[in-house]
Amino acid sequence: MSEDETGNKAKEKIVIPIKAEDVMTTKVAVIDEAVSAKKAAEIMAQEGVSAIIVTVKGKAKGIVTERDILKRIVAEDKNAVKTKVKDIMSSPLLTIESSTDLEEAARLMFEKKIKNLPVTHEKRLMGLINLQDICRFQPEILRLLRQTMETPKNLQKVLRYYIT
Repeated sequence: MSEDETGNKAKEKIVIPIKAEDVMTTKVAVIDEAVSAKKAAEIMAQEGVSAIIVTVKGKAKGIVTERDILKRIVAEDKNAVKTKVKDIMSSPLLTIESSTDLEEAARLMFEKKIKNLPVTHEKRLMGLINLQDICRFQPEILRLLRQTMETPKNLQKVLRYYIT
């Protein structure tokens, strides 16, 4: 224990880092690149997930999110049956190792403006982490988001990110 300014004994705060593997969702929807965007949307709805990992010959190569479907299918008035997921996926796939600290995962997500981040172990897909997972386990990050949103100048940036 250390002493604070008043000479009282202060309890030292012990911080145990939370790893991506501690909070990741292990239920990950996966789809082959040649499958239609409509089928991807159906699987996402059926599984109750907001993102699906796209594979090429069994290896994770990209990701399709609800936002991708809205922007690249609905907004562009494309035929979801004829459009393949390979044509709307975000690639290359950005991933983190399962041992990555949650704080580092959050920093990467904010930096790259992504809401879903695949978690791997030795290049093998293990799960998926999203902003909700992070905020649930790292309340400080949620407070930071609130502060960002309370600032009118930054609010426009946040809204622009989620709307565009």
